[in-house]
Order: sequence, then C-alpha cells, then structure tokens
Amino acid sequence: MHAEHSATMPAAGNPGHPTFPVRNPATGAVVDLVRDHSADEAAAMVDAAQAGFRTWRATSPRHRSEVLMAAYRGMQEQAERLRDLIVAENGKSQTDAAAEVTYASEFFRWYAEEAVRTPGDYTEAPAGGVRNVVTRHPVGVAVLITPWNFPAAMATRKIGPALAAGCSVLLKPASETPLTAFAIAEILTQAGVPEGVVQVAASSSASRVVTAWLADDRVRKLSFTGSTGVGRRLLAQCAERVVNTSMELGGNAPFIVTSGADIAAAVDGAMLAKFRNGGQACTAANRFYVHQDVLGEFTEKFGARIAALRVGDPAEGADIGPVITEQAAEQIRGLIQGAVDQGAVIAAQAHLAEGLNPAFLAPTLLTGVPVDAQILREEIFGPVAPVVAWTDLDAVIELANAAEVGLSAYVYAGKLQTAMKIAERLEAGMVGVNRGIVSDPSAPFGGVKQAGIGREGGSFGMEEFTEVQYMSVDWS
Repeated sequence: MHAEHSATMPAAGNPGHPTFPVRNPATGAVVDLVRDHSADEAAAMVDAAQAGFRTWRATSPRHRSEVLMAAYRGMQEQAERLRDLIVAENGKSQTDAAAEVTYASEFFRWYAEEAVRTPGDYTEAPAGGVRNVVTRHPVGVAVLITPWNFPAAMATRKIGPALAAGCSVLLKPASETPLTAFAIAEILTQAGVPEGVVQVAASSSASRVVTAWLADDRVRKLSFTGSTGVGRRLLAQCAERVVNTSMELGGNAPFIVTSGADIAAAVDGAMLAKFRNGGQACTAANRFYVHQDVLGEFTEKFGARIAALRVGDPAEGADIGPVITEQAAEQIRGLIQGAVDQGAVIAAQAHLAEGLNPAFLAPTLLTGVPVDAQILREEIFGPVAPVVAWTDLDAVIELANAAEVGLSAYVYAGKLQTAMKIAERLEAGMVGVNRGIVSDPSAPFGGVKQAGIGREGGSFGMEEFTEVQYMSVDWS
C-alpha cells in the first residue's frame, strides 16, 4: 500500500517522487513506502507553515481548545488503527502500543484545557505612575523532531502545546516510524486544523530536511527529542540564528532499592521501568542499585519475572518484541558480553525461540556487575537489567549522580520520607518515588545536566511555545 503522507504534498506513490521503505522490525517486511522529501520540498513547507501560522494565531483560544479536543476524540476512535500502526513500524507489544495511544491522546486533551489558560500578569511598578502588563504570544513556526521509540506520544507531546499556544508546526518523525505521525496529522486535519498549520515531512536524511527548515528566518522554534549527541549538533546549528530551543535528550536512569523497601512492589516497578517498550525508552531504568540485605530476594523475584517474559512477534501477542534494528541489537549484545567479561553473571534470561531475526534479544538480568562496568555508563536502550549491590547510601547516591545526563531516576524505600530524602539528592529532572513510571501529560517532563533544556507536559510545555511580551503603560 501507499499512504498519503503530507497535508500539502502529493501521495508517496506519485511518479517522479522518490520513496523509502518502512519495515516491520519483527519480520523485516515492508509496511509501506513513504515519500522521501527533498530539501527544496522542506523549504517550500515553511511558506505554508507561515501562512498557516497567521491564520491559526488569530483564532480564539476557545476554538483552538475545541479543535484539540476533537483530535483527542479522533485518536480515541482510531485507537486500534494507531495501535496496529505502532506495532507494525515500531515492533513494541500490543499492550505497550495501546498504552501509548492512550497516553498520546491525553496530550491533546490536556492542552485543549490549557489553551484557554495562557498566563499573564498585571502589576503596579514600585515607583508608581506605571502599570506593567505581561502577556504571552505564540513563538511562531515550530520545527518538531521526534524519535522512533514512541512515535505517537512524542508527536502529540509537542504538537499539543504548540497548537494550544497558536503556533504552526513542521514535524520530522524518525524515518523508522513515520506512519503513525502521518495518521495523527490526518486526525488533526479531520479535527479542523487549517491547511499548513500541521505538516509532516519524512526523509531518509533527517539533516537534509531539518537544515532547510532551520536556515529559514521564519522558523522560530526547535523542539527535539533524541540522543544527546544529535542534540549538541542541533544546538550548534540553532546558535547561528539564536533559535528558541527545547531539548529532551538521553537518559541513564538509576533504580535504587533500599533495605527497607517493599520488594514485591519494587519488582513490579522494576518490570515497568525496565521493560516497558522493551527497554527502549529514555526514562527506562538503566542501572539497578540494590541494597545488599535484600539483593537475594530482589534478584530472585526479578529474575523469575524476566524469565517468564514471552519474546516474539508482537502482532502475535508477545510481551517483548524486537529492538528497532539488528544493529541496535548487536550493540546491546556487545554491552552484555562486555559486562560478563568484567565479572558480571547472567542470572536470568527469557527464552528466545529459534527462527527469530537478529533484532530480537532475550530479556536479561545481570548480577555481580562491577561499579565501573561500561554497561552502567551507556544508555542500554534494550531489555537488559544490570544489578549492582550497595551498602553505603552516600556512596550509592554518588554513583547514581555520576552520569552526564540526569533525566529520570527511581527510588524504592519502606518509608516514604526516606524515599523522598533520597529523591531530593538525586540529580534528575524526574524521580519515581515507590513508582516505576514518571510520565504524565500534566507533569513537567525533562531533565538536568546534558539530559536536555526545558520541559514538556503540564503548563510548562505550553510556555515553551510562547514568548513573553511586557508593556510599560503610563499611568500618571
């Protein structure tokens, strides 16, 4: 099949337009052929985005709210279609894909509610005779770049606040998973978003499209989710025109279990924090620090849960699908082998059936991992859980904070006060306290250090797509 792949561009299959394949990582089969946008086509999209911005920013907040609410309902109505698209192009389980659609749609509902609550201020100057009026305006045409691991949620988490603020958007989804983005754009069009306000460009070369967009003076905003390395390069590019930027970059989340923790609850949280989306999440628990007194109980129960995971084609109901590419799987296998070479032990693994392609990995529990192991210093982005034993709280917090990124962290402790005290000492933008998930549309998502700039979600997310204007009014 060939899909319609832009609000303003012809279908992918039209003669003379190059395409690239989107493949199912579980089977290798081609799911669809997608139009491969050129730099010239990308540049032309800015014209439509600027025209759309003039129209959209002039609409009332209430109208924008109603359009976003209609998009929320549209996603709910098409939930099964979106779930199946995500399974096909991303390879995550049906359960994870369905949960992502629910989560993604909530950003449209949340920002439908936020659209009518743009903050402002009115004060008297301390010296008297002047009134300070502070308001916010939409920043303008916004470029949004999203990764492959959450093709629906990463798009709506950016599109929702941008549209609520009155911006137009140019979305560049990952080349591995563009189909979900196009489906969401169709839903937005059906919901009443005007022509040019939401445009999607797929490309086998992200830099070709993004460079064309960022070179245009009318592009005023970049919101990027992806690796820290790519984020650094985009920041350098944005510096040439001092483009307003938001960055949600890499993670290396510690998961701390104290001696007083409820171990059954900690294992439940560990399964969610580690194996949601097969470990391919920037918020995924990457390093497990478990107190020596409960190490045996935790690893026994955690290992049993890992060994019971069903690995296979998610379209057939498996718990864990493939990682996104064979190359990614090979890198993760290298990290496992490196840890074993340094003294770690494979304590538990799920069964990996014969005949699966090389993108599949057996979910693995590693114990006896030395504190300086390479696997603890890199974002694994796969279904592997390395466990380190600890006895000294100050030392383990120092280890937890040693990463160059501080996106998320998790703490399980018996007393809530103990968990909160540990959480406050962690250098992370988000901490799950006796909980294995941190993402919520109503909360500020983002990190510290090299994990990013700015926040997505909550009222903070909409502010990222606005500029503050202050008027000094004579009142003498």
